[in-house]
Amino acid sequence: MTAATKDRGAHAAARDGRRRAGRGGALGSAGLYAATGVAALLFLVPFYLLVRNALSTDAQITGENWEFFPTRLQWGNIGELFDDPTVPFARSLWNSAVVGVLHTVGTLLVCSLAGYGLARIPYRHADKIFYAVLVTLMVPAAVTFVPSFVLVSSLGWVDSLRGLIIPGLFSGFTCFLFRQYFLGFPKELEEAARMDGLGHWGAYWRIVVPNSLNFFAAIATITFISGWNAFLWPLVIGQDPDAWTVQVALSSYMTNQTVNFHLIFMATAISILPLVFVFLFLQRWLVQGIAQTGIKG
Repeated sequence: MTAATKDRGAHAAARDGRRRAGRGGALGSAGLYAATGVAALLFLVPFYLLVRNALSTDAQITGENWEFFPTRLQWGNIGELFDDPTVPFARSLWNSAVVGVLHTVGTLLVCSLAGYGLARIPYRHADKIFYAVLVTLMVPAAVTFVPSFVLVSSLGWVDSLRGLIIPGLFSGFTCFLFRQYFLGFPKELEEAARMDGLGHWGAYWRIVVPNSLNFFAAIATITFISGWNAFLWPLVIGQDPDAWTVQVALSSYMTNQTVNFHLIFMATAISILPLVFVFLFLQRWLVQGIAQTGIKG
């Protein structure tokens, strides 16, 4: 067998290998896209049910004859929701928005300052304070619930925004995340700021914060969602209907006597819209910020 024949055979074998690899890669990509599509459809099923039931009557929701989508959409459910005199839903949305925004801003300020101090300010007891913060993560929330309520009640903050916001401003876990992030922040930038005459506060506010917006956005998103979805503490503190948050208002549609299914679904659909907008607006920064925390799934 000549060398030319051997070369032709080698090239033919290589072409066959590339064809098989191409077919295998195409099949793998098709399978991946199919699995992703199925997962996306399964993820969207709850949202379909939410919108479908929000625009239906109770009979259409609980009836035996299931319709993929009602032929006559009940847009009047929106007016019925906001006109219900027993549940001030519009007021509860406003309360949740105020609580969520102020809780987020306050938590970012308090926890970032605490984390920056633990990471950058030299102090011989800094490690002890940090360990004390970690210990708070091991204490169940139920243990501190009653003492917190007694303290808030003694201050006269029941049925007030102060009682809903101030007790939850400090989070040990958020403080821990900020400390770990600031430990990896380039010290050279802060040293340059100190050479320009800035102190710890100036370096934090003018150098660290502007260069950490991705991380702050990620923490802000998580904090806002947590504050918006809070239920037990607002239920106890907001005893007056005018102090209800949206989660407490949602629970009022389900009682021992009746369950207003169409109002529950409509209220839920409306209440998740702010979270969707916040997530879509901060999605890019959220992904980058979580990547910077070092958290892995």
